[in-house]
Amino acid sequence: MKRLDPRGPLVFDTRALGPGSARAEERTVPAPAGLRVELVSVPEGADLQLSVQLEGVSEGTLVTATARAPLTGECARCLDPFTSATEVRLQELFAYEAGSGEADGYLLDGDLLDLEPALRDALVLELPISPLCSGDCPGLCVQCGVRLADAGAGHGHATDGAEQPGKPTPGGIPVPELRKEC
Repeated sequence: MKRLDPRGPLVFDTRALGPGSARAEERTVPAPAGLRVELVSVPEGADLQLSVQLEGVSEGTLVTATARAPLTGECARCLDPFTSATEVRLQELFAYEAGSGEADGYLLDGDLLDLEPALRDALVLELPISPLCSGDCPGLCVQCGVRLADAGAGHGHATDGAEQPGKPTPGGIPVPELRKEC
């Protein structure tokens, strides 16, 4: 097993923490690679702002942290790029040794604590699966692909007299969408 580098941006020294003692730290660190889901990510190297509380407990070190991170992505409706930010809070126990049935827990490496795995788990779980550039993004026109926010309220397509699926008929009943099966 490789020893942690105590100078790592997400590595904390816990030597001075005994049971019942605590300390708080504020750090700005570069975001590690791979904090992403399909349409949104925390850019690698972007500034992550961390507020970390370390508490010595009999089993190890209890970490309570808040992380603020910038986001970049692509809107799931209109496909335009956007930027945003997220804030996550996590609380995890870093144990001295693995207990029975705790295979998924976090362990201390001697007196060093590597926050990256817990931070990665918390941030990636918080990322939206279908991110939007705005809550009211209308998306794209299903017929021509134009961004509906740019097209305006009067956007429509001429038809050859046939009624368009999904549009109400003069009686107010929407025309059902017909699907062609192959």
